[in-house]
Amino acid sequence: MNIKEYYKISEISKLYGIGIDSLRYYEKLGLLKPRRDINGYRLYNLKEIYKLNIIRDLRELDFSMKHIKEYLDNQCIDNTINLLCEQQDFIHDQLKKLQVRKRIIQNRIAFLKNTLGIQPGVLTVKTLPARPCVQLNEHITREEEMDFVIKKIHRKHESKILDLGNQSVGAYVSMDDLNKGMSSIYYSVFFILDKETKDYDFILPAGQYISYYYRGGYDQNLERMEEVIAYAKNIGCCILGDPFEIYVVDNRDTIKAEEFLTEIQIRIEKEKN
Repeated sequence: MNIKEYYKISEISKLYGIGIDSLRYYEKLGLLKPRRDINGYRLYNLKEIYKLNIIRDLRELDFSMKHIKEYLDNQCIDNTINLLCEQQDFIHDQLKKLQVRKRIIQNRIAFLKNTLGIQPGVLTVKTLPARPCVQLNEHITREEEMDFVIKKIHRKHESKILDLGNQSVGAYVSMDDLNKGMSSIYYSVFFILDKETKDYDFILPAGQYISYYYRGGYDQNLERMEEVIAYAKNIGCCILGDPFEIYVVDNRDTIKAEEFLTEIQIRIEKEKN
């Protein structure tokens, strides 16, 4: 079979797996210059369509169309070497990002597996370091509102809060609301950041905290908080500030409410005689 000198746009589209609209776009940019037959149909010269392989490969490496055109307009050994070096640097950067991503996912898997062994319903006292946080103060009474506020904080601090990362998210409850018997009302949502960060909104102070884990839905919030407050009194401690919840496992990880794992923390100190 003889190889043709010219091919129609539909033939080129099928041969290279490139959409007709893309071929027309390349023509508009001046990357391809098809001639027209007597009926006005585009005809692509074999001498030009070799460029499609280059365009496709460079687009897969996220090169801009402007950059690709500059290269094709000035194609020579030096420019090809420079382009290959750019490709090499790009691949190196992508590999580094993938390695970071891999570590984040591995850590998240290990974290979630570890939560399966946490025993709920046990009251303990933890000594915790200072924890920098970013926060957003909002009056929240529904789970949907909580999800929306969490998303707003995430969006505002994308560089600090990683997708699939292990940063803890929590929410403050007012002692006044608890004393009135009001449950699942929150006034501030926060993410606990890495200790090394210098850019934060507030710090959870270092000190002793009562810790209490519970599994299941948030309708038990008031009852569990009351248990923690009563425990503080029983061990002769006064409460410093409002209690908060940390959502260890929530709807970011499961749609089954019975699998939710929440930790209540309240900062305390021994009462002075």
